[in-house]
Amino acid sequence: MTIQDLINEAHKITGKYRPSDECTSGAVGAALITRDGNVYTGVNIDASCGIGFCAEHSAIAEMLKHRESEIEILVAVNTRKEILPPCGRCRELIYQINKANANTKIILNLNDTITLKELLPLHWLDI
Repeated sequence: MTIQDLINEAHKITGKYRPSDECTSGAVGAALITRDGNVYTGVNIDASCGIGFCAEHSAIAEMLKHRESEIEILVAVNTRKEILPPCGRCRELIYQINKANANTKIILNLNDTITLKELLPLHWLDI
């Protein structure tokens, strides 16, 4: 699967959905490929009270459900197919579910990736 294919996987599940007056979902989609080559996707949830979560969290939950924890590459995009780097909370989750994920490639654009360890230098768990 190419970087463009993974971006397309993340984008095809975007599309704002409003299940209630207090909740929206789908403004961001994420897709990841595991060490075993499986693809998992997820969408964000925004709730009025602040207990929603990012699309990366949703994709990671799907991966964990299938008893995998090592991520080779990950991307998140919005409905306009703009690539979004993971927030600090997502970076922490990616690392804490498996320290090998320090080597996860994060897609920045069609031509550039960065590793999670480059986004989390001097991580507090390793000091």
